[in-house]
Amino acid sequence: MGARRQRGWPKPRGWVKGKLVGCGSFGTVHLAMNKSTGGLFVVKSSHSGVGREALDKEVKILNTFNSSPYIVQCLGTEEEQGKLNVFMEYMAGGSLADVAHKFGGSLDEEVVRVYTREILHGLNHLHQHGIVHCDLKCRNVLLGPSGNVKLADFGCAKRVSDLSKSSGGTPLWMAPEVLRNESVDFGADIWSLGCTVIEMATGTPPWAHDVSNPVSAVLKIAHGDAIPPFPPHFSKEGLDFLSKCLQRDPSKRSTAEQLLNHPFVTSTPSHQRNASSPASVLDVHNFKDTCDIDEFETSEGNDFSITNTFASYNSDDPKGVAVCKVEDSALGSSGNWITVRTC
Repeated sequence: MGARRQRGWPKPRGWVKGKLVGCGSFGTVHLAMNKSTGGLFVVKSSHSGVGREALDKEVKILNTFNSSPYIVQCLGTEEEQGKLNVFMEYMAGGSLADVAHKFGGSLDEEVVRVYTREILHGLNHLHQHGIVHCDLKCRNVLLGPSGNVKLADFGCAKRVSDLSKSSGGTPLWMAPEVLRNESVDFGADIWSLGCTVIEMATGTPPWAHDVSNPVSAVLKIAHGDAIPPFPPHFSKEGLDFLSKCLQRDPSKRSTAEQLLNHPFVTSTPSHQRNASSPASVLDVHNFKDTCDIDEFETSEGNDFSITNTFASYNSDDPKGVAVCKVEDSALGSSGNWITVRTC
């Protein structure tokens, strides 16, 4: 891929790399500064085969949406000694997972409603262009200082016109049909949205009560009949919203466009209607100069790697037990959970 830049963004060697703010299965993410303007941005870098391919695909998708206010902007690319650098918009608030951690572990329902509406706008925009995100979770939604949120990390995204069944994502947020390695459609993102709402409201992953046995949890999601537990403190509107997202039959899930008209995102709870809202949820984000362990590529400890067919159904087994293959795969985790990339 040749170098490409938007007007005003750094020329070759016209920028300075700052602190490491994250690393994952694709490579690394650093804060960066444009030397000619002093402007801040982030740079994603990768030179490995799988990571480079994922980053190339992410750039192609992001270039389609550079006018959307709900999707993080790609500012340009640069080749550097065989390594691909991708310049990305800097979102000062960090991810929603970071925000929840800084505000007590979970978010108030009023804030969850606001963020959910913004996420839905982003999903609706993607779906109108025939693209499924495939890895929606709090860590892949970024916050600006004024409270605006944008979808990020499109390394697992795919077009629905792609007939390949293989896909990726993070198991606890993945829809049952995706774990069964069936065709991916827009409904997969809606399931993940429901899981992300649960994550925002509780401060824990969906299916958190099952994380002690990852393989069992994956099989339960893929071939059981359960849905993740809803937040017990949620309003009736919130519970109804989740019920429209977390239908095991993808054809019964609401679309992003339909959910944008749901009372959960169009109205304010009655006990909050007279309350004033802050102008900003977070004004600044202090990055740590360490790799984000939730996104680090590893197969040590309690993490496990699996192929994209890790939940393939064995039709010869009368008990209908899924087959999990423990093999080498690009990893990135949330807790002990991996992000599977099959790019």
